[in-house]
Amino acid sequence: MYQKICTLNDLTPELGVSALINGEQVAIFRLKDDRVYAIANFDPFSQANIISRGITGNLKGFDVVASPMYKQHFNLLTGQCLEDAAVSLKTYAVRIEDDVVLIAA
Repeated sequence: MYQKICTLNDLTPELGVSALINGEQVAIFRLKDDRVYAIANFDPFSQANIISRGITGNLKGFDVVASPMYKQHFNLLTGQCLEDAAVSLKTYAVRIEDDVVLIAA
């Protein structure tokens, strides 16, 4: 089941926003090419809900977000931390239908 979050135009490319989905904070990112990713907003290193404030980029061929606190990079597709293979964030399936961003709930 997918939950309507916003429209694609509500998301500014390269900036994150957070949303509450089934009681979980989710960080949502729209990249320059309009791909949208959803990943857990909780940073396990700083123990804070701050991932949505991170900077997106490409590192080692992966689309990533850097945690704003300690700068670990998380793969936006898989949630895997590039600096610590034992750590990963939950990811959420995203669909865009008629300019509406839907995230798997």
